[in-house]
Amino acid sequence: MGGGAAHPGHGHGGDGGPLDVWLPALALVGCAAAYALAVRRARRRHPARRRPPLARSLSFAAGLVLVAVALLPPLAPFAHEDFRGHMAQHLLLGMYAPLALVLAAPVTLLLRALPPDHGRRLTAVLRSRPARLLAHPVTALLLTTGGLVLLYFTPVYDATMGHPGRHWLTHAHFLLSGWLFAYVIAGPDPAPARPGVPARLVVLGVAIAAHAVIAQLMYGGFWVEVHAPIAEVRGGAEIMYYGGDLAELLLAAALVTTWRPVRTPRNPHGPPVRPVRRPREGIRAARALPKSR
Repeated sequence: MGGGAAHPGHGHGGDGGPLDVWLPALALVGCAAAYALAVRRARRRHPARRRPPLARSLSFAAGLVLVAVALLPPLAPFAHEDFRGHMAQHLLLGMYAPLALVLAAPVTLLLRALPPDHGRRLTAVLRSRPARLLAHPVTALLLTTGGLVLLYFTPVYDATMGHPGRHWLTHAHFLLSGWLFAYVIAGPDPAPARPGVPARLVVLGVAIAAHAVIAQLMYGGFWVEVHAPIAEVRGGAEIMYYGGDLAELLLAAALVTTWRPVRTPRNPHGPPVRPVRRPREGIRAARALPKSR
């Protein structure tokens, strides 16, 4: 952690001119249009079903707005000049925006919008062994937390700041790994390999502890490979510590609201009756798909 050194590659990491504004803006508009088209097709294919909840559309829109705030001015230029701006970007892309996008249930919407044959293929992919491994909470935890360790405690951060392509790959990693973690922890979409709520709460607790330790190490300057003024690094650590806590509390709240514990019926004249387990979300989604004739 440099005592007064500026970021290496300032003005190069993402300052590519108008393209750095127009490309993400066009991508976000395309995502919004694709979501609206999927909603329209889902209504046409299933007119008897009630329309997708408005709250999910609003949640998707909120996620896109958060991504826009992170990638567009004024935050984006500030993030290239100040580590605190970078950390604000990281929280928006890696924690807040993914949660809003996940709560919109885009996979469920896609299953309803696709033709039956394509829907069954997508369900088969979601239930495949590689998808089960990728969508396991421990895998998502390693991708998110491990990415932070690799970025801030190795020379990777300085390397990404000096190279536009690597810088955008870092943004993509934040967004995708954050989406995966929010999806496996509290997503309403089908996830056949998703464990029970208690196990997911444990993984979330480990993530909270890991983020706190990383932020504290960064604030103290231990093993940090970020060449920026000390005040900026400490300010970024504080943003990670407090902003990350809030995001994880929101994720925990989303998880708890989806928890439907199975109550064991009481038998006054004998031992408790064992409840019948409900099928998991992914199995229910697969059974709900219409069969081709």
